[in-house]
Amino acid sequence: MESGTQFRLTPAQSAFCAEVRTLAETDLAALAAAGAPGHVNRPLLAAMGRHGLLARLFPGGPDGRAEAAALDLCLLRESLAQVSTEAETALALQGLGTYPVVQNGTEEQIARWLPKVVAGEAVAAFALSEPGSGSDAASLSLAATPAMTTTPTADGSAEGWTLSGEKIWISNAPEADFYSVFARTTPDAGARGVTAFLVPADRPGLGGEHLDMISPHPIGRVTFDRVPVTRADLLGEVDQGFRVAMRTLDLFRPSVGAFAVGMAQAALNASVTHAGQREAFGGVLKDLQAVSHSLAEMATRIEAARLLVYSAAEAYDSGEKHIAGRSAMAKLFATETAQFVVDAAVQIHGAAALQHGHLLEHLYREVRAPRIYEGASEVQRTIIGRELYRG
Repeated sequence: MESGTQFRLTPAQSAFCAEVRTLAETDLAALAAAGAPGHVNRPLLAAMGRHGLLARLFPGGPDGRAEAAALDLCLLRESLAQVSTEAETALALQGLGTYPVVQNGTEEQIARWLPKVVAGEAVAAFALSEPGSGSDAASLSLAATPAMTTTPTADGSAEGWTLSGEKIWISNAPEADFYSVFARTTPDAGARGVTAFLVPADRPGLGGEHLDMISPHPIGRVTFDRVPVTRADLLGEVDQGFRVAMRTLDLFRPSVGAFAVGMAQAALNASVTHAGQREAFGGVLKDLQAVSHSLAEMATRIEAARLLVYSAAEAYDSGEKHIAGRSAMAKLFATETAQFVVDAAVQIHGAAALQHGHLLEHLYREVRAPRIYEGASEVQRTIIGRELYRG
């Protein structure tokens, strides 16, 4: 890696990271820039399909269920984020929305959707959060009080339900082609009463709208007006949907940290270049102790975050038990580090960094959300604290 990390990447892994960064610089960044902010960029997804990046995200295997190694996912996301956060996020959202199908779907569901996702032709979404249960939805395993309010109601047949309610802050909504939806099937059962469904976007009663957020990636609200689903749409077992959600999040949580590390590295690279060229106070900025110490702090925190992320990913890949605490540490420290580094980089650059179109202005908007989604920093601290008392 550009940082000179002491983590032992294989030559093949190092070459892959360099290849991804080059691909992002020569092709993906331009496609990302040409997309409409806040909307799904289908040409970008198609390009990632052609270049095999989505195939790397979904190795497939004979039955389509093979998972990407968590470390490979981290390397892929970090490398893309150093060059194009739009490309990184587009790829990550495909993974987040599709892995419930890969891990828990039927043969028919996998055969219908996975080839299209790998080709960059179908857009996926992970529909968990609701107006009354954002971070609380991820903490259902910790609390007995149910937080989900989207409720499937029996439609008179043991084979089906209707979904009524809404989801909010759903990435790729309302433009996704299918949604991994988590809904309550058993009232007052907490996490044990949630079921996962694969819901195609053309189901009657499914609607939605865009939400205008500070991050440039697509995000919106999804509404359900008696949307019909059947047992053929189940992802896993009835009332076991929370496990489906957590299994996907366990895989992706360290790689959120990798996304943050990639953004932080891009900010540090820009700051090192700027401080080495910008003349002020009779010299260049890097010769000022205040600036050099700031750069040193940024680099040190990035390296620590990167090693935490890689360690958590390796723990997942090696099948270690009780990795929730390590994954939470990785996401927590990396996302908080990225916020610190980008802010410090803006300070080093001065007012120019706040102009629309500047790399750091872009990163300043991008870096805030990862401290909230897939479990806010406070939730990660709760998980870590719980793990300290695990027998």
